Amino acid sequence: MSGKVSSKLELEYLIRARYALIYVVSAEEERVERAIRKIGEDRDRKVMAWSITQGFQSLDGGSSYSDIKDPLRALDFIQNFEDNVICVLRDYHPFLKDPSIVRKMRDMARILKESDYYQHLIMLSPTYSAPLELEKEVAVVDFDLPSRDELEDIVWEVAQSVPDSVELSVRKDAELREAVVESALGLTADEARSVFAKSLVKTRDFDIDTILAEKKGVIRKSGILEFYQTDNRFSDVGGLEILKAWLNKRKAAFSREARDFGLPAPKGILLIGVPGCGKSLTAKAIGAMWHMPLLRLDVGKVFGSLVGSSEENMRKAIKTAEAVAPSILWLDELEKGFSGSSSSGQTDGGTTARVFGTFITWLQEKQSSVFVIATANDVKSLPPELLRKGRFDEIFFVDLPSPKERLDIFKIHVEKRGRDPQAYDYDALVAASQQFSGSEIEQAVVSALYDCYEDDKADLTTDRLVKSTEEIIPLAYTMKEGIDGMREWSKSRARRASLVDADGREEGGGGRKLEI
Repeated sequence: MSGKVSSKLELEYLIRARYALIYVVSAEEERVERAIRKIGEDRDRKVMAWSITQGFQSLDGGSSYSDIKDPLRALDFIQNFEDNVICVLRDYHPFLKDPSIVRKMRDMARILKESDYYQHLIMLSPTYSAPLELEKEVAVVDFDLPSRDELEDIVWEVAQSVPDSVELSVRKDAELREAVVESALGLTADEARSVFAKSLVKTRDFDIDTILAEKKGVIRKSGILEFYQTDNRFSDVGGLEILKAWLNKRKAAFSREARDFGLPAPKGILLIGVPGCGKSLTAKAIGAMWHMPLLRLDVGKVFGSLVGSSEENMRKAIKTAEAVAPSILWLDELEKGFSGSSSSGQTDGGTTARVFGTFITWLQEKQSSVFVIATANDVKSLPPELLRKGRFDEIFFVDLPSPKERLDIFKIHVEKRGRDPQAYDYDALVAASQQFSGSEIEQAVVSALYDCYEDDKADLTTDRLVKSTEEIIPLAYTMKEGIDGMREWSKSRARRASLVDADGREEGGGGRKLEI
């Protein structure tokens, strides 16, 4: 048998194999207990749940014992119960700090296995917190969040609650229904029901943007990842035709049809190149184009003061990104975050190296639909392990914009600020902005607007824009040696993001200038 076993099936296997102590990690009490109740029915076992507030409550219509609320008495009651039983202990983890309870648990692990009855004790908690003494006695199950099929059932369940007179797109449009299910992945069953209901109240239909906004709260709770709300579109990114075409082709790879066809989920891309040329803007635009949550990982937040906390924070960030998949994980200026990846015991105790190791191992082995976008300005600072094939699907080099791209960028920024893009001499602007990056062109437009506003709110003209560009010394001049070195490095190690380079040479061409 191949493939990942579902957590429901894993739980059934453990019960059939007579595991006495099982620890289930999940915040979804009702959903987990429903699965346990089904196993109890199939295996002829009573099912009860204990909590410190309600004592023992039957989950299958049997007798309840609400007076037994003491955690140690609860264990005695289970030990002396004369019948086949599965007992769920809700939020029992705080009591595992008591030595007498830990000792009692170890005794019960042996006693329940030797009992004439089939008896199982399941600790159900949203967090795993078992003491060292119980590690060898307890089987741990991380209960999965709802699958695509379960979420589709919830979509139909919520849709059925709406009168037939109300037209719902998901009833007829299978493609939209799949998109709704995909957007809800990572939510609990209750969270999914609630946000579907909220969407119906707000838009009278299942709205993907409303569902994605709900994920923002899930991500915020992690404390390490930032949900990046963006309304940037690819039309806001000038040039980069090869990169755009590559990304557009991969957009459909996250669909069920693509999975059935045999396409693997894309791993991600590394964007390297000149600062200010659209790497971060591209990352933001992908989130909007693909309708996926864009999660920004601030590597600085990963590093904690306690020993082992940094590695745990990285694992937590990865787990959160996978929980809300399909998603986009954005690491900006990667070389700064992992600049000490060759650290040792003489510097930071090897913490950076271990955190980096956790990240690149996950990058290599991941099966989840988390698309990673990493950007870097200083390629020489990147660890060589990150650049080898298999970590990313592709490494793109983002060069200074070509003449045609500079023209497009001027148009984008002029139009974005409410001016008619046809009212300017772009030949003059392109000639005046040689070796400018995209961000420097934007700054030239903004600076010209400030001059216009100061001059009695005069009109923005080509002459004012040219004058503004002449006042800017581009980075390509002040850091010429570094940028030339980066270009030389990229010729044989990275794929060009644009059809035409900064000098107007086409991809694979021999230096032919582009006419504009």
